[in-house]
Amino acid sequence: MKGNILIIDDEEKLRGLLSRIVSLEGFKVTEAANAKAGLKKLEQEEFNVVICDVKLPDANGVDLAKKIKEVSPATEIIMLTAYGTIADGVKAIKNGAFDYITKGDDNDKILPLVYRAIDKSLLQQRLYRLEKKVNKQYGFENIIGTSKQIQEAITLGKKVAGTDATVLLLGETGTGKEVFAQAIHYASNRSDKNFVAVNCSAIGKDILESELFGHKAGAFTGANKDTKGLFEEADGGTIFLDEIGEMSPELQSKLLRVLETNEFLKVGESKPTQVNVRVIAATNRDLQKETETQQFRIDLFYRLAVFQIPLPALREHPKDIESLAEYFLSFFAAKVNKSKPKMSQEFLEKLKGYHWKGNIRELKNIMERTVILSDNPMLTANDLPLEIKTTSSSSLSSFNLADVEEHHIQKVLNHTNGNKTEAARLLNIGLTTLYRKLEEYKLR
Repeated sequence: MKGNILIIDDEEKLRGLLSRIVSLEGFKVTEAANAKAGLKKLEQEEFNVVICDVKLPDANGVDLAKKIKEVSPATEIIMLTAYGTIADGVKAIKNGAFDYITKGDDNDKILPLVYRAIDKSLLQQRLYRLEKKVNKQYGFENIIGTSKQIQEAITLGKKVAGTDATVLLLGETGTGKEVFAQAIHYASNRSDKNFVAVNCSAIGKDILESELFGHKAGAFTGANKDTKGLFEEADGGTIFLDEIGEMSPELQSKLLRVLETNEFLKVGESKPTQVNVRVIAATNRDLQKETETQQFRIDLFYRLAVFQIPLPALREHPKDIESLAEYFLSFFAAKVNKSKPKMSQEFLEKLKGYHWKGNIRELKNIMERTVILSDNPMLTANDLPLEIKTTSSSSLSSFNLADVEEHHIQKVLNHTNGNKTEAARLLNIGLTTLYRKLEEYKLR
């Protein structure tokens, strides 16, 4: 089947004629006698092209085109009319119609038009599927964690995503700041434009300005041609400035100008370049404190910190360690074509008792190393590096009372091999209370 076509027309004979003409080309054809029936068909099935009469008993086809696009954005619409006017044609195109033709000419024009509309619709569907795949890969649903801290950060990210507000992500190295920046971008109305990430600490201070803003030919030795900067690459989209605290004072003032005026000067250029870019910045430093010692511009800090999202250190939400470890095990096992091993309780206890100075990034590296080195179907403490293996499983880095309680309940459950009645007895609480705690902390 070449494509799926819906014909909406209240004239039964004309509708039948069009249906025969189109179906003889190998297209699947569905008919509807009015707008209501047509919209219902669109809600039930995916169509590449809608051929629609302008004059319907229950709607104006030109206005209907807008509703069709709302229901099915990838569907292309060909409008038919007995008495075409320029005004109606213009409005139909504005409302999303692919083309607008007069009845009588349709027998000669309809098939070439349908083929062109099908090509555009198939392209739109491919782009839509690709966009959904990208959004799924980088969206908020891809962020792992059920702890209160992570869920609060996700809630803040979702709220700010739909705006153009500048965002400042705060947290230690390895807490997933770039993952959050990507999620904010792909949940915004800029998701079809570029997301450009730059680590301000990884690029030499002498060349960071050129990297960010570009340069003119001859601006400095080796500048043989005009070069775009990352802000231009991100035009219409989002630029993520990681480790913003490492930026030099001179460059901080240039960044402030971009945030205030949406324009900048390339290195060696006298004419400003205009851009429309959303800025998401991140730091592991206390920028507000650094403004007091003039290490960071106070005016830039307040421009960046319009909306702040703190990301917790991994030791502050140990309940997420197991789900993160499971994810990394699956990912790296598939990558090296191995069966995914299981984690013993001893293995998990060691992970949960470790301090994780490198946070999620360190956990990711440890799980990759474990998958590569171990051939055991069940991972034990012996599969871990010495620094984690020798960590006392009774230690708990978090001082949060709920984390301590959760950790202790899990430890007792491990001791009783999951026997909840025995665990409740040892904890000196009722079985009902234990079940409530298990549900609260999502323990097994």
